[in-house]
Amino acid sequence: MKTECSQQRFAFQGLKSRKVETAFDGGRITSDGGGLLLREVEGRCAIVRQFARCFRDHRDVDLIEHTVEQLVGQRVFALAWGYEDVNDHEALRRDALLAVLAGKDDPTGQDRVRARDKRKALAGKSTLNRMELTPEDADETHRYKKIAVDGEAVDRFLVEVFVQSHATVPERIILDLDATDDPIHGEQEGRFFHGYCGDYCYLPLYIFCGDQILCARLRWSNIDASEGAVEEWARIVGQIRERWPDVEIWIRADSGFCREEMMQWCEEDDVQYILGIAKNARLIAAIEKELEQARQMHEESGHGARVYKDFSYQTHKSWSRSRRVIGKAAWLAKGRNPRFVVTSLPAETYDAPSVHEKIYCARGEMENRIKEQQLDLFADRTSTVTMRANPPDG
Repeated sequence: MKTECSQQRFAFQGLKSRKVETAFDGGRITSDGGGLLLREVEGRCAIVRQFARCFRDHRDVDLIEHTVEQLVGQRVFALAWGYEDVNDHEALRRDALLAVLAGKDDPTGQDRVRARDKRKALAGKSTLNRMELTPEDADETHRYKKIAVDGEAVDRFLVEVFVQSHATVPERIILDLDATDDPIHGEQEGRFFHGYCGDYCYLPLYIFCGDQILCARLRWSNIDASEGAVEEWARIVGQIRERWPDVEIWIRADSGFCREEMMQWCEEDDVQYILGIAKNARLIAAIEKELEQARQMHEESGHGARVYKDFSYQTHKSWSRSRRVIGKAAWLAKGRNPRFVVTSLPAETYDAPSVHEKIYCARGEMENRIKEQQLDLFADRTSTVTMRANPPDG
């Protein structure tokens, strides 16, 4: 059956003096045509261009065929297409569409200087590999690796892109934090066995606001999940407040981040927090009456039941003050299932069920963002021997 198309050609942003169009006439065919839509987004948001500014280029300008922006664009767009390995670029360097996305003047590669590079518009695997493995302190004296990434600039870039994505200043933002395991199977630097995760792994830290990533920090796994989190969110909150001084900021995380240092920082810097808290004998004893109520409700209805209790709680040693804790006394088919949250949100404005069910439990959506990083953007490809060559964002 013949395909009926109401439009024969689609026009996109031009490439210098060249037109960029798609058609259905069976000419040069590609299975990655969706990349042109990414190029349209880049034309409006300049995300790749801003990211490229996070690199310092110490090469001789008279000997350059690929700019940093073109190299970064080539790598980023290929990742979006599903090509996670640098080795893939030995074939992709001939791809005219990827060359268009990367911004090459001649996507056919006929303008290359050396005869052996003709019809290969893009950089090969070795050039990209040198860029990714360049030491941070590299300068013009290094023989081969001369494109160094500025880690602090990348940190600011992620937050800046987040701010730019808002047409108006939001009234409130919620930052979600979580650590996840990234299993490794070799002798990589920083390789440790993690008892909770049950394997040798890294323990990257992620911070999101909704769908947008604000921090991806690769870490060794012989640490507490919360290590370095205060420094990261203090940096992020500070940068956001430079642009949005009046925005209300909440921080949300599981019990792995329920630490005195974090809660105290939030209280001193006017940031609200909603944190899970690990159950213990004292907390469970505080909601025994509610657990009994939930058990009776479960027996009467045959369905899961829950009763909430709002109370003040302070640890014997680790907390400097008493804080608001919400206990959920749940009874399921398998028995009791108590859960606890500590929060700075005022009880007169946010009741216990709302805090737990509508605010805290919504943090589960962050798990999907982490899956997208690892499954769609290959953030779990950490097979290189050094930590520096294994960035958590792929």
